[in-house]
Amino acid sequence: MKVLAAMSGGVDSAVAAARAVEAGHDVVGVHLALSRMPGTLRTGSRGCCTVEDSNDAWRACDKLGIPYYVWDFSDRFAEDVVQDFVDEYEAGRTPNPCMRCNEKIKFAALLEKALALGFDAVCTGHYAKVLRDETGNPELHRAADWAKDQSYVLGVLTHQQLEHCMFPLAETPSKAEVRAEAEARGLTVANKPDSYDICFIPDGDTRGWLAERIEMKPGDIVDQDGNQLGEHEGAQAFTVGQRKGLRLGRPASDGKPRFVLEIRPKENKVIVGPEALLAVDELRGIRISWAGVPIPEVLTGEEFDCMVQVRAHGDPVTAKARMERADGTEILVVQLPEGMRGVAPGQTMVVYQQTRVLGQATIDSARSSAWDPASVL
Repeated sequence: MKVLAAMSGGVDSAVAAARAVEAGHDVVGVHLALSRMPGTLRTGSRGCCTVEDSNDAWRACDKLGIPYYVWDFSDRFAEDVVQDFVDEYEAGRTPNPCMRCNEKIKFAALLEKALALGFDAVCTGHYAKVLRDETGNPELHRAADWAKDQSYVLGVLTHQQLEHCMFPLAETPSKAEVRAEAEARGLTVANKPDSYDICFIPDGDTRGWLAERIEMKPGDIVDQDGNQLGEHEGAQAFTVGQRKGLRLGRPASDGKPRFVLEIRPKENKVIVGPEALLAVDELRGIRISWAGVPIPEVLTGEEFDCMVQVRAHGDPVTAKARMERADGTEILVVQLPEGMRGVAPGQTMVVYQQTRVLGQATIDSARSSAWDPASVL
């Protein structure tokens, strides 16, 4: 096949490209330039898509003997990822920019351009599998190494996109093996640290970064009964489950820490309470997509058993799910018999059956039977 290898500048994408070359494919490497001002992106071991990464990607392609290009996707990234991040926080939600980048940039804009140029597939260094069902339809599954599994952040992929995805690291038992292979192949990124955190916030100060882009107004911090406990400088700077930085003037009656339970930007309120009230037992999701052909229950509206994961490195929990329609909008309703802690609107929930990713939705609301948010007026 003619394969476009997305080269992040890390060890995983370099080894994935090397395996694609070794398998006999006609491979071309491409690095995505996501900012026209490199200083606005993180650098070194904490970075992603920086100038250093571009140079590392070039060296890997040179070693593999494949063509190398840089594609400028900075405008799309600014609109679909960075601005979306700001808009979601302004609305009191907690977004996942890496998930949005995979959805809008790496497996939408990139794949669209690759197909237009005649490529058959896009190859990346993600740890996940694409398998085929008995009729040949693609399915997204967890990787062999569950500790490195990245199927969660790929939960946004659609049936059409999965048809053109290649994940050469799918069956690799450990990251250590990938690094050893890179060393053996003479790739200079063999011992390069993994990237973490949000690439477009250079110093890691999310609150300060948002304050420059969102109008922050002082407001009240109240408890679950509506009692005022203190003041904040901007509700949008908080996230559900947050414990630090509340700066309350008086301790709780039981002497235990308080956590953010809910954010209300329109009322400019932050609601806090005991840790026990962080547990939710129902999630309602919008912006739904299915990774492959949906299971029959999705189409009929019947309840089905599943596992739900709401963070890239979180543990999946047992759940029951069903599809509903309200005011013309499709809603994925998920019941959590054992509850789940610290879930915030705006997060992505990915639904699994065994190792298969069924699909994903953006959490619109997270409800708890332990307390009623309507009691806080």
